[in-house]
Amino acid sequence: MAAISKIATGDGHGENSAYFDGWKAYETNPFHPTDRPDGVIQMGLAENQLCFDFIEKWLMEHPEASICTAEGVSKFKETALFQDYHGIPEFRQAVAKFMGKVRGDRVKFDPDRIVMSGGATGAHEMVAFCLADPGEAFLVPTPYYPGFDRDLRWRTGVELVPVVCDSANDFKITIDSLQSAYHKAQEANIKIKGLLITNPSNPLGTFMDKDTLKNIINFVNEKNIHLIGDEIYAATVFMEPEFVSISEVIEEVECNRDLIHIVYSLSKDMGFPGFRVGIVYSYNDTVTSCARKMSSFGLVSSQTQHLIATMLSNDEFIDTFVAESRERLFKRHKYFIWTLSQIGICSLKSNAGLFIWMDLRKLLKEKTFEAEMDLWRVIIDEVKLNVSPGSSFHCHEPGWFRVCFANMDDYTMEIALSRIRNFMVKNNETMVPPRNKLWRRTSLKLSLSRSLSRKMDDFIMSPSIMSPQSPLLQART
Repeated sequence: MAAISKIATGDGHGENSAYFDGWKAYETNPFHPTDRPDGVIQMGLAENQLCFDFIEKWLMEHPEASICTAEGVSKFKETALFQDYHGIPEFRQAVAKFMGKVRGDRVKFDPDRIVMSGGATGAHEMVAFCLADPGEAFLVPTPYYPGFDRDLRWRTGVELVPVVCDSANDFKITIDSLQSAYHKAQEANIKIKGLLITNPSNPLGTFMDKDTLKNIINFVNEKNIHLIGDEIYAATVFMEPEFVSISEVIEEVECNRDLIHIVYSLSKDMGFPGFRVGIVYSYNDTVTSCARKMSSFGLVSSQTQHLIATMLSNDEFIDTFVAESRERLFKRHKYFIWTLSQIGICSLKSNAGLFIWMDLRKLLKEKTFEAEMDLWRVIIDEVKLNVSPGSSFHCHEPGWFRVCFANMDDYTMEIALSRIRNFMVKNNETMVPPRNKLWRRTSLKLSLSRSLSRKMDDFIMSPSIMSPQSPLLQART
Protein backbone atom coordinates (compact mmCIF):
# COMPACT_ATOMS: atom_id res chain seq x y z
CA MET A 1 0.00 0.00 0.00
CA ALA A 2 1.40 3.38 -0.97
CA ALA A 3 2.22 5.73 1.88
CA ILE A 4 0.16 8.87 2.35
CA SER A 5 1.39 12.25 3.48
CA LYS A 6 2.79 13.03 6.92
CA ILE A 7 0.44 15.97 7.33
CA ALA A 8 -2.55 13.68 6.76
CA THR A 9 -1.38 10.97 9.17
CA GLY A 10 0.11 13.23 11.84
CA ASP A 11 -1.61 14.32 15.04
CA GLY A 12 -1.74 18.00 14.10
CA HIS A 13 -5.54 17.96 14.24
CA GLY A 14 -5.29 17.77 18.02
CA GLU A 15 -7.98 15.13 18.24
CA ASN A 16 -6.10 13.37 21.05
CA SER A 17 -7.05 16.20 23.44
CA ALA A 18 -9.41 15.63 26.38
CA TYR A 19 -11.56 18.33 24.79
CA PHE A 20 -12.36 16.02 21.87
CA ASP A 21 -12.36 12.88 24.04
CA GLY A 22 -15.33 14.35 25.89
CA TRP A 23 -17.19 14.76 22.63
CA LYS A 24 -16.51 11.11 21.79
CA ALA A 25 -17.90 10.03 25.17
CA TYR A 26 -21.07 11.97 24.41
CA GLU A 27 -21.38 10.63 20.86
CA THR A 28 -21.17 7.01 22.04
CA ASN A 29 -23.82 7.51 24.74
CA PRO A 30 -25.83 10.71 24.13
CA PHE A 31 -28.47 11.77 26.63
CA HIS A 32 -32.11 11.63 25.56
CA PRO A 33 -34.95 12.38 28.01
CA THR A 34 -36.86 9.19 27.17
CA ASP A 35 -34.69 6.94 25.01
CA ARG A 36 -31.44 7.35 26.95
CA PRO A 37 -32.05 9.18 30.26
CA ASP A 38 -28.77 7.91 31.73
CA GLY A 39 -26.69 9.11 28.77
CA VAL A 40 -23.98 11.74 28.75
CA ILE A 41 -25.23 15.34 28.61
CA GLN A 42 -23.31 17.53 26.18
CA MET A 43 -21.90 20.52 28.07
CA GLY A 44 -18.73 20.76 26.01
CA LEU A 45 -20.28 22.33 22.90
CA ALA A 46 -20.53 26.13 22.77
CA GLU A 47 -23.77 26.46 20.84
CA ASN A 48 -26.44 29.12 21.20
CA GLN A 49 -29.76 27.26 21.01
CA LEU A 50 -31.87 29.64 23.07
CA CYS A 51 -33.54 31.62 20.25
CA PHE A 52 -34.40 29.11 17.54
CA ASP A 53 -38.12 29.59 18.15
CA PHE A 54 -37.62 33.25 17.32
CA ILE A 55 -35.71 32.46 14.11
CA GLU A 56 -38.17 29.78 13.01
CA LYS A 57 -41.04 32.23 13.40
CA TRP A 58 -39.27 34.73 11.14
CA LEU A 59 -38.60 32.02 8.54
CA MET A 60 -42.27 31.06 8.47
CA GLU A 61 -43.19 34.70 7.92
CA HIS A 62 -40.54 35.21 5.20
CA PRO A 63 -40.59 32.15 2.90
CA GLU A 64 -38.94 34.26 0.16
CA ALA A 65 -35.68 33.96 2.11
CA SER A 66 -35.37 30.38 0.84
CA ILE A 67 -34.95 29.57 -2.84
CA CYS A 68 -36.69 26.24 -2.18
CA THR A 69 -40.14 27.76 -1.64
CA ALA A 70 -42.81 28.98 -4.05
CA GLU A 71 -42.12 32.54 -2.88
CA GLY A 72 -38.35 32.27 -3.39
CA VAL A 73 -37.98 29.95 -6.37
CA SER A 74 -37.62 32.86 -8.80
CA LYS A 75 -34.13 33.38 -7.31
CA PHE A 76 -33.18 29.74 -7.73
CA LYS A 77 -31.40 29.91 -11.07
CA GLU A 78 -29.24 32.95 -10.39
CA THR A 79 -28.33 31.58 -6.94
CA ALA A 80 -27.52 28.10 -8.21
CA LEU A 81 -25.23 29.31 -10.99
CA PHE A 82 -21.54 30.18 -10.52
CA GLN A 83 -20.70 32.84 -7.96
CA ASP A 84 -17.16 34.25 -7.75
CA TYR A 85 -15.21 34.23 -4.52
CA HIS A 86 -16.05 37.82 -3.68
CA GLY A 87 -19.46 36.69 -2.48
CA ILE A 88 -22.92 37.98 -3.31
CA PRO A 89 -22.89 41.80 -2.84
CA GLU A 90 -26.07 41.75 -0.75
CA PHE A 91 -24.49 39.17 1.55
CA ARG A 92 -21.34 41.24 2.15
CA GLN A 93 -23.39 44.38 2.73
CA ALA A 94 -25.71 42.63 5.20
CA VAL A 95 -22.83 41.05 7.15
CA ALA A 96 -20.94 44.36 7.33
CA LYS A 97 -24.09 46.08 8.62
CA PHE A 98 -24.70 43.32 11.19
CA MET A 99 -21.12 43.51 12.46
CA GLY A 100 -21.61 47.21 13.09
CA LYS A 101 -24.99 46.69 14.75
CA VAL A 102 -23.76 44.16 17.32
CA ARG A 103 -21.02 46.65 18.22
CA GLY A 104 -23.61 49.30 19.00
CA ASP A 105 -23.24 51.04 15.61
CA ARG A 106 -20.20 52.79 17.05
CA VAL A 107 -18.12 51.69 14.07
CA LYS A 108 -18.85 50.94 10.43
CA PHE A 109 -17.45 48.07 8.37
CA ASP A 110 -16.66 48.24 4.66
CA PRO A 111 -18.46 45.48 2.67
CA ASP A 112 -15.54 45.41 0.24
CA ARG A 113 -13.29 44.16 3.06
CA ILE A 114 -15.62 41.26 3.94
CA VAL A 115 -13.90 38.00 2.97
CA MET A 116 -15.91 34.83 3.54
CA SER A 117 -14.67 31.43 4.64
CA GLY A 118 -15.92 28.09 5.89
CA GLY A 119 -16.66 29.14 9.46
CA ALA A 120 -14.25 30.70 11.93
CA THR A 121 -12.06 27.59 11.55
CA GLY A 122 -11.44 28.41 7.89
CA ALA A 123 -11.06 32.11 8.68
CA HIS A 124 -8.32 31.50 11.24
CA GLU A 125 -6.41 29.18 8.95
CA MET A 126 -6.73 31.69 6.12
CA VAL A 127 -5.28 34.47 8.28
CA ALA A 128 -2.45 32.21 9.43
CA PHE A 129 -1.56 31.38 5.82
CA CYS A 130 -1.57 35.08 4.94
CA LEU A 131 0.51 36.34 7.85
CA ALA A 132 3.09 33.68 8.69
CA ASP A 133 5.38 31.08 7.13
CA PRO A 134 5.93 27.57 8.52
CA GLY A 135 7.97 27.70 11.73
CA GLU A 136 6.91 31.25 12.57
CA ALA A 137 4.53 31.81 15.46
CA PHE A 138 1.63 33.69 17.04
CA LEU A 139 1.37 34.64 20.70
CA VAL A 140 -1.89 33.37 22.25
CA PRO A 141 -3.00 34.23 25.82
CA THR A 142 -4.06 31.28 27.95
CA PRO A 143 -6.48 29.72 28.49
CA TYR A 144 -7.51 29.52 24.83
CA TYR A 145 -9.86 27.52 22.60
CA PRO A 146 -8.39 24.03 21.94
CA GLY A 147 -9.38 24.20 18.27
CA PHE A 148 -6.75 26.89 17.66
CA ASP A 149 -4.10 24.15 17.71
CA ARG A 150 -5.86 22.67 14.70
CA ASP A 151 -7.07 25.82 12.98
CA LEU A 152 -3.82 27.76 12.98
CA ARG A 153 -1.15 25.03 13.13
CA TRP A 154 -2.14 21.81 11.43
CA ARG A 155 -1.86 22.61 7.73
CA THR A 156 0.03 25.91 7.94
CA GLY A 157 3.07 24.78 9.93
CA VAL A 158 2.68 27.86 12.13
CA GLU A 159 3.43 27.58 15.86
CA LEU A 160 1.52 28.96 18.86
CA VAL A 161 3.40 30.46 21.82
CA PRO A 162 1.32 30.67 25.02
CA VAL A 163 1.08 33.92 26.97
CA VAL A 164 0.53 32.69 30.52
CA CYS A 165 -2.37 34.33 32.35
CA ASP A 166 -3.48 33.20 35.81
CA SER A 167 -6.37 33.38 38.25
CA ALA A 168 -4.64 35.88 40.54
CA ASN A 169 -5.96 38.69 38.31
CA ASP A 170 -8.89 36.77 36.76
CA PHE A 171 -6.77 35.64 33.79
CA LYS A 172 -6.44 39.17 32.42
CA ILE A 173 -3.78 39.89 29.80
CA THR A 174 -0.96 42.12 31.01
CA ILE A 175 1.86 43.80 29.15
CA ASP A 176 4.34 42.00 31.41
CA SER A 177 2.96 38.61 30.37
CA LEU A 178 3.08 39.61 26.69
CA GLN A 179 6.65 40.87 26.99
CA SER A 180 7.73 37.72 28.84
CA ALA A 181 6.27 35.38 26.20
CA TYR A 182 7.75 37.46 23.39
CA HIS A 183 11.25 37.45 24.88
CA LYS A 184 11.14 33.70 25.60
CA ALA A 185 10.24 33.10 21.96
CA GLN A 186 13.17 35.26 20.86
CA GLU A 187 15.53 33.31 23.11
CA ALA A 188 14.27 30.12 21.47
CA ASN A 189 14.86 31.63 17.99
CA ILE A 190 11.13 31.60 17.25
CA LYS A 191 9.99 34.47 15.06
CA ILE A 192 6.75 36.00 16.36
CA LYS A 193 4.52 37.28 13.56
CA GLY A 194 1.42 38.20 15.52
CA LEU A 195 -0.77 38.13 18.61
CA LEU A 196 -4.13 36.36 18.61
CA ILE A 197 -6.73 37.46 21.16
CA THR A 198 -10.24 36.11 21.68
CA ASN A 199 -12.56 38.90 22.72
CA PRO A 200 -14.99 37.99 24.27
CA SER A 201 -12.94 35.11 25.61
CA ASN A 202 -13.54 31.44 25.05
CA PRO A 203 -13.39 29.84 27.64
CA LEU A 204 -13.53 32.65 30.22
CA GLY A 205 -16.74 34.42 29.18
CA THR A 206 -15.13 37.80 29.79
CA PHE A 207 -14.05 40.60 27.47
CA MET A 208 -11.33 43.24 27.50
CA ASP A 209 -11.81 46.84 28.50
CA LYS A 210 -10.70 49.72 26.30
CA ASP A 211 -7.48 50.38 28.22
CA THR A 212 -6.36 46.75 27.85
CA LEU A 213 -7.04 46.85 24.12
CA LYS A 214 -5.11 50.11 23.78
CA ASN A 215 -2.15 48.54 25.58
CA ILE A 216 -2.32 45.52 23.29
CA ILE A 217 -2.42 47.70 20.17
CA ASN A 218 0.56 49.68 21.44
CA PHE A 219 2.40 46.40 22.05
CA VAL A 220 1.89 45.05 18.52
CA ASN A 221 2.83 48.42 17.03
CA GLU A 222 6.01 48.53 19.07
CA LYS A 223 6.97 44.99 18.01
CA ASN A 224 5.64 45.48 14.44
CA ILE A 225 3.64 42.26 14.61
CA HIS A 226 0.05 41.56 13.57
CA LEU A 227 -3.00 41.60 15.83
CA ILE A 228 -5.77 39.10 15.12
CA GLY A 229 -8.96 39.72 17.05
CA ASP A 230 -11.34 36.78 17.25
CA GLU A 231 -14.67 38.51 17.97
CA ILE A 232 -17.08 35.69 17.20
CA TYR A 233 -18.86 36.11 20.57
CA ALA A 234 -19.44 39.88 20.18
CA ALA A 235 -23.25 39.70 20.42
CA THR A 236 -23.27 37.28 23.37
CA VAL A 237 -22.42 40.03 25.88
CA PHE A 238 -25.45 39.93 28.18
CA MET A 239 -24.46 42.29 30.99
CA GLU A 240 -22.85 45.72 31.21
CA PRO A 241 -20.41 47.14 30.37
CA GLU A 242 -20.84 47.11 26.60
CA PHE A 243 -18.50 45.13 24.41
CA VAL A 244 -15.53 47.04 23.00
CA SER A 245 -14.17 45.97 19.62
CA ILE A 246 -10.67 46.42 18.27
CA SER A 247 -12.33 48.28 15.40
CA GLU A 248 -13.46 50.98 17.85
CA VAL A 249 -10.14 51.36 19.62
CA ILE A 250 -8.09 51.89 16.47
CA GLU A 251 -10.22 54.97 15.83
CA GLU A 252 -8.86 56.47 19.06
CA VAL A 253 -5.16 55.56 19.00
CA GLU A 254 -2.36 55.95 16.52
CA CYS A 255 -1.49 52.61 15.01
CA ASN A 256 -0.48 50.89 11.82
CA ARG A 257 -3.82 49.60 10.58
CA ASP A 258 -2.08 47.19 8.23
CA LEU A 259 -1.42 45.12 11.36
CA ILE A 260 -5.09 44.80 12.41
CA HIS A 261 -7.33 41.88 11.42
CA ILE A 262 -10.69 40.62 12.74
CA VAL A 263 -12.13 37.11 12.57
CA TYR A 264 -15.91 36.86 12.82
CA SER A 265 -18.67 34.32 12.17
CA LEU A 266 -22.38 33.75 12.69
CA SER A 267 -21.88 30.49 14.59
CA LYS A 268 -22.20 31.96 18.08
CA ASP A 269 -23.98 35.31 17.77
CA MET A 270 -26.77 33.91 15.57
CA GLY A 271 -26.43 30.24 16.55
CA PHE A 272 -25.69 29.07 12.99
CA PRO A 273 -22.55 26.86 13.19
CA GLY A 274 -23.97 24.51 10.56
CA PHE A 275 -24.11 27.28 7.96
CA ARG A 276 -20.29 27.65 8.13
CA VAL A 277 -20.31 31.44 7.74
CA GLY A 278 -16.86 32.72 8.65
CA ILE A 279 -15.50 36.19 7.99
CA VAL A 280 -12.03 37.71 7.72
CA TYR A 281 -12.04 41.49 7.99
CA SER A 282 -8.58 42.96 7.49
CA TYR A 283 -7.54 46.61 7.41
CA ASN A 284 -4.60 45.53 5.25
CA ASP A 285 -5.33 45.73 1.51
CA THR A 286 -2.78 43.06 0.60
CA VAL A 287 -4.11 40.64 3.21
CA THR A 288 -7.68 41.27 2.03
CA SER A 289 -6.68 40.51 -1.57
CA CYS A 290 -4.72 37.37 -0.67
CA ALA A 291 -7.41 36.08 1.68
CA ARG A 292 -10.06 36.52 -0.99
CA LYS A 293 -8.05 34.31 -3.36
CA MET A 294 -7.60 31.70 -0.64
CA SER A 295 -11.33 31.77 0.14
CA SER A 296 -11.88 29.62 -2.96
CA PHE A 297 -11.08 26.62 -0.73
CA GLY A 298 -13.88 27.35 1.73
CA LEU A 299 -16.68 29.44 0.27
CA VAL A 300 -20.09 29.87 1.85
CA SER A 301 -22.75 28.35 -0.40
CA SER A 302 -24.70 30.90 -2.43
CA GLN A 303 -27.96 29.48 -1.06
CA THR A 304 -26.77 30.25 2.47
CA GLN A 305 -25.56 33.69 1.40
CA HIS A 306 -29.02 34.45 -0.01
CA LEU A 307 -30.79 33.39 3.18
CA ILE A 308 -28.37 35.26 5.45
CA ALA A 309 -28.53 38.42 3.32
CA THR A 310 -32.32 38.44 3.49
CA MET A 311 -32.41 37.83 7.24
CA LEU A 312 -29.66 40.27 8.27
CA SER A 313 -31.15 43.01 6.09
CA ASN A 314 -34.32 42.99 8.18
CA ASP A 315 -33.48 45.68 10.73
CA GLU A 316 -36.55 45.18 12.90
CA PHE A 317 -35.92 41.44 13.21
CA ILE A 318 -32.19 41.81 13.94
CA ASP A 319 -32.73 44.51 16.58
CA THR A 320 -35.31 42.36 18.34
CA PHE A 321 -33.30 39.16 17.94
CA VAL A 322 -30.09 40.59 19.40
CA ALA A 323 -31.99 42.03 22.39
CA GLU A 324 -33.93 38.82 22.97
CA SER A 325 -30.82 36.64 22.66
CA ARG A 326 -28.98 38.70 25.25
CA GLU A 327 -31.93 38.59 27.61
CA ARG A 328 -32.22 34.80 27.37
CA LEU A 329 -28.49 34.32 27.79
CA PHE A 330 -28.57 36.58 30.84
CA LYS A 331 -31.41 34.61 32.49
CA ARG A 332 -29.86 31.22 31.72
CA HIS A 333 -26.43 32.31 32.95
CA LYS A 334 -27.84 33.86 36.13
CA TYR A 335 -29.87 30.77 37.03
CA PHE A 336 -27.00 28.44 36.19
CA ILE A 337 -24.36 30.14 38.32
CA TRP A 338 -26.83 30.74 41.17
CA THR A 339 -27.68 27.05 41.33
CA LEU A 340 -24.01 26.08 41.32
CA SER A 341 -23.26 28.60 44.05
CA GLN A 342 -25.88 26.97 46.29
CA ILE A 343 -23.94 23.71 46.19
CA GLY A 344 -20.56 25.28 46.80
CA ILE A 345 -19.28 25.67 43.24
CA CYS A 346 -17.77 28.98 42.20
CA SER A 347 -16.91 30.28 38.76
CA LEU A 348 -15.05 33.19 37.23
CA LYS A 349 -17.22 36.30 37.11
CA SER A 350 -18.36 36.64 33.50
CA ASN A 351 -20.80 38.58 31.36
CA ALA A 352 -20.44 37.11 27.86
CA GLY A 353 -20.21 33.87 25.94
CA LEU A 354 -22.12 30.61 26.09
CA PHE A 355 -20.25 29.03 29.01
CA ILE A 356 -18.84 29.51 32.47
CA TRP A 357 -15.28 28.91 33.72
CA MET A 358 -16.02 26.64 36.68
CA ASP A 359 -13.63 26.40 39.62
CA LEU A 360 -13.29 22.86 40.99
CA ARG A 361 -9.81 23.26 42.45
CA LYS A 362 -11.01 22.33 45.93
CA LEU A 363 -12.13 18.92 44.62
CA LEU A 364 -8.67 17.94 43.37
CA LYS A 365 -6.88 15.32 45.43
CA GLU A 366 -3.68 17.22 44.71
CA LYS A 367 -2.83 20.34 42.73
CA THR A 368 -1.72 18.57 39.55
CA PHE A 369 -3.04 18.14 36.03
CA GLU A 370 -3.10 14.39 36.65
CA ALA A 371 -5.58 15.01 39.47
CA GLU A 372 -7.58 17.28 37.17
CA MET A 373 -7.85 14.50 34.61
CA ASP A 374 -8.87 12.02 37.30
CA LEU A 375 -11.68 14.34 38.36
CA TRP A 376 -12.68 14.92 34.72
CA ARG A 377 -12.97 11.15 34.13
CA VAL A 378 -15.27 10.84 37.13
CA ILE A 379 -17.46 13.64 35.75
CA ILE A 380 -17.55 12.00 32.30
CA ASP A 381 -17.92 8.35 33.37
CA GLU A 382 -19.98 8.60 36.56
CA VAL A 383 -21.75 11.97 36.58
CA LYS A 384 -22.29 11.59 32.83
CA LEU A 385 -21.57 15.20 31.88
CA ASN A 386 -19.22 16.27 29.12
CA VAL A 387 -17.44 19.28 30.56
CA SER A 388 -14.02 20.36 29.29
CA PRO A 389 -10.94 20.35 31.56
CA GLY A 390 -8.85 23.50 31.77
CA SER A 391 -5.71 21.70 30.66
CA SER A 392 -7.28 21.16 27.23
CA PHE A 393 -7.49 24.97 27.00
CA HIS A 394 -3.79 25.24 27.94
CA CYS A 395 -4.69 26.68 31.34
CA HIS A 396 -1.60 26.68 33.56
CA GLU A 397 -3.57 26.05 36.78
CA PRO A 398 -5.27 22.67 37.35
CA GLY A 399 -8.87 22.51 38.50
CA TRP A 400 -10.72 24.80 36.09
CA PHE A 401 -13.41 23.48 33.74
CA ARG A 402 -15.44 25.05 30.93
CA VAL A 403 -19.17 24.30 31.14
CA CYS A 404 -21.53 25.30 28.32
CA PHE A 405 -25.05 26.35 29.33
CA ALA A 406 -26.80 27.56 26.16
CA ASN A 407 -26.79 24.38 24.05
CA MET A 408 -29.70 22.60 25.73
CA ASP A 409 -33.34 23.06 26.64
CA ASP A 410 -34.55 23.88 30.15
CA TYR A 411 -35.37 20.29 31.04
CA THR A 412 -31.93 18.98 30.06
CA MET A 413 -30.31 21.81 32.00
CA GLU A 414 -32.22 20.80 35.13
CA ILE A 415 -31.11 17.19 34.72
CA ALA A 416 -27.49 18.34 34.34
CA LEU A 417 -27.70 20.55 37.43
CA SER A 418 -29.29 17.76 39.46
CA ARG A 419 -26.42 15.45 38.50
CA ILE A 420 -23.89 18.06 39.61
CA ARG A 421 -25.85 18.57 42.83
CA ASN A 422 -25.85 14.83 43.61
CA PHE A 423 -22.15 14.60 42.84
CA MET A 424 -21.36 17.46 45.22
CA VAL A 425 -23.45 15.93 48.01
CA LYS A 426 -21.65 12.62 47.58
CA ASN A 427 -18.27 14.33 47.38
CA ASN A 428 -18.92 16.38 50.53
CA GLU A 429 -19.82 13.20 52.41
CA THR A 430 -16.50 11.58 51.57
CA MET A 431 -14.65 14.65 52.86
CA VAL A 432 -16.41 14.76 56.27
CA PRO A 433 -15.13 12.70 59.29
CA PRO A 434 -17.27 9.58 59.92
CA ARG A 435 -18.92 10.80 63.17
CA ASN A 436 -20.11 13.98 61.41
CA LYS A 437 -21.39 12.38 58.23
CA LEU A 438 -24.98 11.79 59.30
CA TRP A 439 -25.41 15.38 60.53
CA ARG A 440 -23.65 16.78 57.45
CA ARG A 441 -25.70 14.68 55.02
CA THR A 442 -29.03 15.62 56.61
CA SER A 443 -28.14 19.30 56.97
CA LEU A 444 -26.77 19.67 53.46
CA LYS A 445 -29.66 17.88 51.78
CA LEU A 446 -32.24 19.81 53.80
CA SER A 447 -30.55 23.13 53.01
CA LEU A 448 -30.28 22.36 49.32
CA SER A 449 -33.85 21.13 49.16
CA ARG A 450 -35.26 24.30 50.73
CA SER A 451 -33.22 26.84 48.79
CA LEU A 452 -33.43 25.12 45.44
CA SER A 453 -37.15 24.44 45.70
CA ARG A 454 -37.79 28.15 46.32
CA LYS A 455 -35.66 29.10 43.33
CA MET A 456 -37.24 26.37 41.23
CA ASP A 457 -40.70 27.81 41.88
CA ASP A 458 -39.52 31.20 40.64
CA PHE A 459 -37.86 29.62 37.62
CA ILE A 460 -40.89 27.49 36.72
CA MET A 461 -43.08 30.59 36.67
CA SER A 462 -40.86 32.36 34.14
CA PRO A 463 -42.48 32.95 30.70
CA SER A 464 -40.11 30.61 28.85
CA ILE A 465 -40.83 27.72 31.22
CA MET A 466 -44.59 28.31 31.37
CA SER A 467 -44.84 28.01 27.62
CA PRO A 468 -46.84 24.91 26.60
CA GLN A 469 -43.87 23.88 24.45
CA SER A 470 -41.48 23.86 27.42
CA PRO A 471 -40.03 20.34 27.96
CA LEU A 472 -39.77 21.09 31.68
CA LEU A 473 -43.48 21.95 31.98
CA GLN A 474 -44.43 18.91 29.96
CA ALA A 475 -42.31 16.71 32.20
CA ARG A 476 -44.08 18.07 35.31
CA THR A 477 -47.62 17.68 33.98
